[in-house]
Amino acid sequence: MKTISLLGSTGSIGRNVLAVIRQFPKRYKVAALSAGKNIAQLKQQAIEFNPQCVSVATEELADKLRAKLPIEFKDRICWGLEGNRRVATIDEADMTVTAVVGAVGLLPTLDAIAAGKDIGLANKETLVMAGALVMDAVRRNGVRLLPIDSEHSAIFQALEAGRRQDVSRIILTASGGPFRDWSKDDLLKVTPAQALAHPNWDMGQKISIDSATMMNKGLEVIEARWLFDVGPDQIGVVVHPQSIVHSLVEFIDGSVVAQLGIPDMRIPIAYALSYPKRLALGLSRLSLSECGNLSFEKPDYDRFPALQMAFDVLEKGGVKPTVLNAANEVAVEHFLSGKIEFLDIADIVASTLALASDGSELDLQAILTADEQARVIATEIIQSN
Repeated sequence: MKTISLLGSTGSIGRNVLAVIRQFPKRYKVAALSAGKNIAQLKQQAIEFNPQCVSVATEELADKLRAKLPIEFKDRICWGLEGNRRVATIDEADMTVTAVVGAVGLLPTLDAIAAGKDIGLANKETLVMAGALVMDAVRRNGVRLLPIDSEHSAIFQALEAGRRQDVSRIILTASGGPFRDWSKDDLLKVTPAQALAHPNWDMGQKISIDSATMMNKGLEVIEARWLFDVGPDQIGVVVHPQSIVHSLVEFIDGSVVAQLGIPDMRIPIAYALSYPKRLALGLSRLSLSECGNLSFEKPDYDRFPALQMAFDVLEKGGVKPTVLNAANEVAVEHFLSGKIEFLDIADIVASTLALASDGSELDLQAILTADEQARVIATEIIQSN
């Protein structure tokens, strides 16, 4: 039996991780759970899975959760960054799944790697911010880092068709989000509700907005560079509205290997948990005859500049990817609260990148400082407009 610690248990990915664990109770057990503010759902999860440690965002929420749970949970509840780090490194866990959204996932993931835990990675920001440091830590500690994002899981699977040294490039697919066919004038009028309505995937708010701006794909480009040890010039993106082909790998002989499947996150989650085995999930099967045509398009970097910015910061290196991510997190938060417009998101990120200082991508403190500075700059830009 494999024991799992789960960071981000009440989010979309976290709930799907628990769905897989629930489906295979003889294979998996939950060691620890962390969430943000959703203590109602976390209470239900804690009672069902009986973890040894449960963490929430703040001490106040921890007190509220403690009052809701049976007495045996009294000393199992923690909070904040230290709570996440405790969940990530708990002795009972064989594997830590990082399904939190944003920069908050970096330090607990590094701690889990140092503690010798295999990682199921759904927190792309960990590699966006500190890809070189994280992958070096993975190698030094002899652990496995298994991707959970559908695109990176697809590449991981397709790479098994050949030798790594024979890879020519990897190709990430993007749905194009809800505004794939919208003009720039139309994009001026986008509301948060419209941006949250993804056509294919059920995702959390932050990732849904990132998908709408295509920043999510940009972050995945940076993640792929570190996860698969390829250069920026070996990474391509193609828009595939049907979300059936989840990504592709091209080899030097011209062969292209793709991974296809229905858009259901339980598939890549289960593969990461069970690797190298596969689980019979009982999901509906892909029927190509019923899919109709599968189409592919070039991304429009003019209407969706966030994707090009991601490629640019990947080329520049240093802490620029950290700045990109932090500014985007701030901008998305303000868009969701109605304080800025949809097209302002990319503009704020670009302005922050122009103003932020640089630093070494091999220095954790420089990365954390860049993250903090970028958030301040992005907030000041928003407040000044």
